[in-house]
Amino acid sequence: MTHPTGGRAVLTPGPQGLAHLELLLAGVCPLPGFMTREEADRLDRPGPPPARAPWPVPVVLTAPDAPADAREVVLADPEGAPLAELTVTEAHRDGTVRLAGPVRPAAAPVYGSLRSLRLPVERVRSARDERRPLLAVVTDRPLHHRALAQVRAALAGLGEADLLVLVDVPLDAEGAAPAVLAARELLPRGTRFAAVTLPTAAADGAPAWPAERRGLLAAHVAAAYGATHVLLELEGAGGAGALADAPVKALSFGEWVYDTARRRWCPADEVAPGNARAEWGADAVAEALARGGPLPAWLTPEPVAAELARMRPARTDRGLVLFFTGLSGSGKSTVARGVAEQVRRAGRTVTLLDGDVVRRLLSSGLTFSRADRDLNIRRIGYVAAEVARHGGVAVCAPIAPYAATRAEVRRMAEETGDFFLVYVATPIEVCEARDRKGLYAKARAGQIPEFTGVSDPYEAPGDADLVIDTSAESEAESVARVVAALRDGGWLPR
Repeated sequence: MTHPTGGRAVLTPGPQGLAHLELLLAGVCPLPGFMTREEADRLDRPGPPPARAPWPVPVVLTAPDAPADAREVVLADPEGAPLAELTVTEAHRDGTVRLAGPVRPAAAPVYGSLRSLRLPVERVRSARDERRPLLAVVTDRPLHHRALAQVRAALAGLGEADLLVLVDVPLDAEGAAPAVLAARELLPRGTRFAAVTLPTAAADGAPAWPAERRGLLAAHVAAAYGATHVLLELEGAGGAGALADAPVKALSFGEWVYDTARRRWCPADEVAPGNARAEWGADAVAEALARGGPLPAWLTPEPVAAELARMRPARTDRGLVLFFTGLSGSGKSTVARGVAEQVRRAGRTVTLLDGDVVRRLLSSGLTFSRADRDLNIRRIGYVAAEVARHGGVAVCAPIAPYAATRAEVRRMAEETGDFFLVYVATPIEVCEARDRKGLYAKARAGQIPEFTGVSDPYEAPGDADLVIDTSAESEAESVARVVAALRDGGWLPR
């Protein structure tokens, strides 16, 4: 959102725009600023980017409600501190307003997680011995024994080489960084660590890039830091075969397994099938942590396992955002109150964020426009995520009609704990028949504009963890079903 200050507009970019800006200001991205439409279109096509392109992905800035005549825009962080000044050379509308032009640093960034590890390119390059190869490991997940074995094999193959670990983390969260840093003592002396935030799309709201393009971006980032070789440990990134045109040599080790006979990790083709044990996937690791079970020593080093257990404690001790969504009159507030009481009786700390109560206190002054309704849900999500961060259970019961906003709340919650979505799918005819507040009658009479279910849509969730219908079962039955799901999932003791 932009607003004038001193004759200039101020814009706080969204997550993708901020990620692009970070790379520009750190000297990682070699471009002068955000791309024009023509420049972005050349890169925003299927397949590999054009030959000799200085950067493999579009670098785009979206600006909702940008003034049409803005020529100088201050780009600020989410706390309002200026980051850079943008000279607008092009503004065009493509579903939303996009701004292009060069950027100039305004002040050193202070916002963002792991700020001390967000190193400018020149600081890393000036500290390395350019006579030696530099292997960069780009990762967004913990370094288990398999990854560590592959890193050691890569360094052995390069001879005298240095190691740089680039940890891909969100700007507003630590991601897997603590677990990655826990492996520090298992890596060669002198290994350097740096935090980066890799954009996942050209702009906010744009489709996510395919795996191959994301892997190529990671290779370009590694090259900017002076790497001669790169090993990717990115979830969903393309393999080395997709990086033939990368500016650094991409290393690939194929499939590795744990050899139970020799008790070490090896290439799969060197291990007898009966002795081969595959690495656990992220879901299996998450489930073991959720149940409070230890991670096996053959899978991960003890320091990494300990850090993961700290980051993701058993679900009975883990923060949870329990989010009810449904039409007005669906019964979600009544069921939420009943569930909150049962959760409290089970020994968990509970905060109930009911839609109407939040409206009077947390969101007083907001209207019922779509923008204000979205802001109301974001405020609920922020408070709920903070409750979860400290191990509590936040029970939320707003209407939350829009899928995109619910997804944003899920993302906030899952950065600090877990998220469980309950869709109260009571038919609108039943909701309207109840109408104890007379809201539907006022909406039908045109007295309440943009009323969900009447004059504004409700986007039914396709990602609900549980669906209930209070017209088909009693309040007690609905409460019992939710509580049973929480017990089955491990958030409440049996």
